[in-house]
Amino acid sequence: MLRFWDALDEGEQREFAAQLAAVDWHGLPELQRLVAARRSAAGIPATAVPDLAAARTPPCLVLGDPRNATPATDAMHRGEQALREGLVGAILVAGGQGSRLGCNGPKGLYKVGPVSQASLFELLLGKLVAVRRRFGRDVPLAIMTSSATDAGTREFLAAHRHCGLDPAQVLVFQQQDLPALDDTSGNLLLDAPGRLAMAPDGHGGMLVALAKCGGLDWFRRQGVAHVTSFQVDNPLAMPLNREFLGYHLLSGAEFSTQVVRKREPAERVGVVVEADGVHRIVEYSDLPAASAAEQLPDGTLKFHAGSIAVHAFQTAFLERAAASTAALPLHVAHKAVPFLDDAGARVMPKAPNAIKFERFIFDLMPVAKRVCVVEIDPADGFAPLKNPPGAAVDAPEHVHAALVDHARRLLHRAGVGVADGIDVELAAEVILDEEDIRRALPAGATIREPTLVGG
Repeated sequence: MLRFWDALDEGEQREFAAQLAAVDWHGLPELQRLVAARRSAAGIPATAVPDLAAARTPPCLVLGDPRNATPATDAMHRGEQALREGLVGAILVAGGQGSRLGCNGPKGLYKVGPVSQASLFELLLGKLVAVRRRFGRDVPLAIMTSSATDAGTREFLAAHRHCGLDPAQVLVFQQQDLPALDDTSGNLLLDAPGRLAMAPDGHGGMLVALAKCGGLDWFRRQGVAHVTSFQVDNPLAMPLNREFLGYHLLSGAEFSTQVVRKREPAERVGVVVEADGVHRIVEYSDLPAASAAEQLPDGTLKFHAGSIAVHAFQTAFLERAAASTAALPLHVAHKAVPFLDDAGARVMPKAPNAIKFERFIFDLMPVAKRVCVVEIDPADGFAPLKNPPGAAVDAPEHVHAALVDHARRLLHRAGVGVADGIDVELAAEVILDEEDIRRALPAGATIREPTLVGG
């Protein structure tokens, strides 16, 4: 690990020493044990996949469905009440970089607004501004960064005045990095002569990092009893949807989650399953192809509740989970990780050569006393940006089209027409729903040129 130490200048040595000091050396034997298990014939995963033969998709509430046991109007009223009382906070998971998209810095800086060219950060933080405008209370927001995105995120927020949010209501905290280990020896890898190969510890790292930085206490001091979490790469995310929050509250759930109905077995989303009264999410990579394709007698997929990483938690539940070291086990991933060989040459492996480690926040689901699953229409709340332009799915052009389609549908419901082929966008910080559209435009109006409604 220190074989190139003498070739480093004083500044490089200080930086390397600081990185080494930040490593959890007490946890390293556990990481090496997981590597050994991964290499063994058993190939033990960090968390076992349940017996899917005995599992099912749990009952789901559906947004706006009159068949729900709890009327949508009751849920919306309860969710609105919680927002007006300041009981709800939010966590934005924003540790990813935009390098695959050709964007230098955090992925949140990537511009996706069809008309405004607003960034992911501006669209998502704008939703919280719109909630404050409507309900008169701030939603305290914690933004989780990584070592790769922390500085860029803080610079963006300062330069853009926190996108209209009160800076005192925004907490930026950084998730932990974990070392990547050689998959044969279990040894640490070097990314450079004075730098270990490290990787963020996954979206589950938000619980450990939030507790460590005092974020859970920060929420509690502001009267927040429930927090929602969402990902920076989904500009349609609606973690503060009143009906969703209402179902979470009225059901008494410790953990609620939004899902979309899977149409094809190969869709790359985890699925919510229930077995013996215990709910959990099975990652798509852990779901056997035969189970993914299994159908019910009516022809629908047996496991159709696709997770979209939008959750709601009781704050007390997160506090209880944070006190348990076993609440979020490590998962292992076999990846190709660039490294320095013994001669100091940088090797770019073409095949997986290393083990990375990550935690999944949804691993809290099995320990929750009550879980609520809410199905949403993906056209309203799911447009993930995962791939570069030109990719078959989840590329910028698909997100662009989803945002335009969403705006056109809400405008239509509000009685506003849009000419064919015209791009429209809803100003995130102003427009929550049709009610806000009616304030911005008269019914019967027709939009005939690219327009940012409410902007």
